[in-house]
Amino acid sequence: LLPAALRLGGRRRGSAAALGPPGSGSGSGSGARSCSAGGGGVLRHLLLKLRATGPLTVAEYMREALTNPGQGYYTRRGGVGGDFVTAPEVSQLPGEVVGLWCLSEWMAAGRPAAMQLVELGPGTGALTDDILRVFKQLASLLSKCDVSIHLVEVSPKLSETQAQMLTGGKVQSNSEDEAAYMKGISKTGIPIYWYRGIQDVPQGYSFYVAHEFLDALPIHKFQRTEKGWREVLVDIDPEAPDQLRFVLSPSSTPATENFIQPEETRDHVEVCPEAGVLIQRLASRIEKDGGAALIADYGHDGTKTDTFRGFRNHKLHDVLKAPGTADLTADVDFSYLRKMAQGKIATLGPIKQREFLKNMGVDLRMQVLLQNSRDSATREQLLHSYDMLMNPKKMGDRFHFFALLPHHRLTPPHKEHNLQSKSPLPPVAGFGELLLK
Repeated sequence: LLPAALRLGGRRRGSAAALGPPGSGSGSGSGARSCSAGGGGVLRHLLLKLRATGPLTVAEYMREALTNPGQGYYTRRGGVGGDFVTAPEVSQLPGEVVGLWCLSEWMAAGRPAAMQLVELGPGTGALTDDILRVFKQLASLLSKCDVSIHLVEVSPKLSETQAQMLTGGKVQSNSEDEAAYMKGISKTGIPIYWYRGIQDVPQGYSFYVAHEFLDALPIHKFQRTEKGWREVLVDIDPEAPDQLRFVLSPSSTPATENFIQPEETRDHVEVCPEAGVLIQRLASRIEKDGGAALIADYGHDGTKTDTFRGFRNHKLHDVLKAPGTADLTADVDFSYLRKMAQGKIATLGPIKQREFLKNMGVDLRMQVLLQNSRDSATREQLLHSYDMLMNPKKMGDRFHFFALLPHHRLTPPHKEHNLQSKSPLPPVAGFGELLLK
């Protein structure tokens, strides 16, 4: 499958001015810290709320800043064309690789008759667009498979952008009582559906893709003190009534009791309960219906502490300043995701992006694209985007891939350990060195 696929026709991607997030923490730390919070509807709303009910958790603050129905960052502007660049916008390579990964796992599962591709937080739609191109180029493989695309997107602006890219804008809205709020047909002839939550996506054999999705989900922050664990909260600065600051909870909170693991050794911890709930949902679905999930994000394996940061105009931005005008993000703790899978399914990774892409044959694919490029500007852009993806100081080491798979994908059922079954299970692409024959 892979050697032939790596010679697909390419397309040129627009150049990226800068890349975020670069992985430096905001320095929220443990003590009180204040900043000028600027104007805006979200800030006014938060100040009223704080005066009425007292300090908010960082998770509540993030939720308001990012998804407040009127003024939240994603709901108001959707992050289109602004504050950060994702890997699929830098290059076509990540999307092609994810498409090949899904096909590889579909073949390892015996080529089921139907396959759903589910993307969580599809951004501009670039990743799904690249996956669909791979599916079209390898259409003969999928000729007997009923393929459909399912996008989970809360931003009205982003869903319009996705529809334009994937269908040319040819979509129709669904009635309120239908799970999908919009549907259309891709330019390659595959049905596409849009949903507001994963719970609305139909059950069935599926590949779930979450590319830079989990890092924007709300986190709780905790600090170890002499009196035990305390939660980091957001409050009004008493010395500047239109500014926000971080404070510590005077005593333990429900989140402190529920989210700190007894064996925790760090002094500062970030926990994302929504990511935990999502992983549990995916684990249940994959256990029941088969398929797999591929998660790609900035993250660590339970080693980092303070990673909460903001981005505005491709630059680091104080997380407490002008809420609703900047993207807020925190590195994904893959060790927490592994715990949340609760043994229902197998997990692989996290593996650094440059290793995953190399294992998937990205260097051979790059050679083909360079050979096919007709002008120096295209070649320069290809080399620039490759450096962005693979350079350890850029995305190469900061970005990780993590997979959820059914247990039988890695260990065959006992009943198959008979004399007739001598063929080993095919390796999971990307998570081991790929031998191109």
